[in-house]
Amino acid sequence: MNKAGNLVNIPVLIMVVALLLPGAANASETRGKITGGVLHAPPAWFKESFLEIADDVDDASDAGKHVLLFFELNGCPYCDRMLEESFEAEPLTSYIQANFDTIAINIQGDREIAFNEEISVTEKELGEILKVYSTPALLFLDAGNKTIVRVNGYRAPERFKQVLEFVATRSYQTTSLADYLQAKLDRNVYQLRANSLFSEITDLSSVEGPLMVIFEDGSCYDCDEFHDGILAHKQVREEIAPFTIVRLDADSNAAIKDVYGNATTPAELARKHEMIYRPGVLVFDEGNLVRRHDSLTFPHHFKESMRFVAGRFYQQTDYRNYSLQRTEELLANGVVIDLGRPQ
Repeated sequence: MNKAGNLVNIPVLIMVVALLLPGAANASETRGKITGGVLHAPPAWFKESFLEIADDVDDASDAGKHVLLFFELNGCPYCDRMLEESFEAEPLTSYIQANFDTIAINIQGDREIAFNEEISVTEKELGEILKVYSTPALLFLDAGNKTIVRVNGYRAPERFKQVLEFVATRSYQTTSLADYLQAKLDRNVYQLRANSLFSEITDLSSVEGPLMVIFEDGSCYDCDEFHDGILAHKQVREEIAPFTIVRLDADSNAAIKDVYGNATTPAELARKHEMIYRPGVLVFDEGNLVRRHDSLTFPHHFKESMRFVAGRFYQQTDYRNYSLQRTEELLANGVVIDLGRPQ
C-alpha cells in the first residue's frame, strides 16, 4: 500500500478506460490515437452460462471439473495472446476442455451475474468488486464456489499448464501454488543473462531513489522477451533511467539484505512477496513497495508504470487515475500510444 492508498498488485491498467476517453477541449489539432488493441472473441467452446455461478459450479463438480472464470476486455492484447497460445492451441485446449468449464466475463459488460449468494451485479460492477484491474484475470473456483487460484495477466503456456494441473489434480488441498510450481517447473528453460542495466548490489537498503528488483530463474519462459523487447525498448529505457535495477536469482540462497536492512536471500524474498511469475518485478521508492508486475507487461504499460514511480506521482494519486490523466495528456499532444507486443 503506498501513500495514496494504492494497492500495488496491478500489472496493467484496464485499457478500455483509455480507449473511451473523450477529446480534451485543448487537444492539439492532430490528436494522437491508441493502437495495438486486438479484438479476439472467446473460443466457441467456452460455456454458455446463465451467469448463475453457483449453478455453474454445481454442474462442473458433478462432471468432476472446476469452473474457470476468464475476465476479459475487448481489444486487450494480453487476452488475445493468452487465448491464442493457451486456449486455442494444443495440448492445452483439450486439457482445459476436459477439466474446466470456462466462462468469459467482460469487465466492461452489462450482463447481470450472480457471483454468489451475497453478490448479484453487472459484469462491470463485479470487476470492480473483485479489483480486476488487469486483463486477462483468471479465477479458479472449487466445489464450494470459493476462489482457489487467481492469475492476473498473461502467462506463457508452459507456466499456465502448471497452474491448470495444480487445480485439476486438486493439489491445492495439500500444498500452495508457489510450492507446487517450485517443485514442478523445468529449471533448464533459461540461463540468467548479463545486462548492463543491472547493478551488483546485495544490500537493497543502501539504494537511494527508485529501485527495481527483478526475479528470474531457470524456469523463466518470458525472460528473453523481457530483456529484448521490454528492457531494450527505447521508451522504456528513458523511463527506467532513474532506477537502480537489481536482478535476483529466485532460486538463490545467497545472503542479501532487503530494503529494510533485514538479512534474507533472493529465494526467501521471492516467497515473502509471493512472486510466482518470472520475470517478476517489484518496484520500490524511499523503502516502500509501490508497484509490482506479476505478468508480462508490454512496453507502453511498463514504461508508464515506471514513470509513475520515478516521478513520484504515486504520492498524489493512484495508478488508475494517473493512467487516465497521462493517456489524455499523450493523446492531446498528438502521441500514438501503442499498447501492443514489443516489435
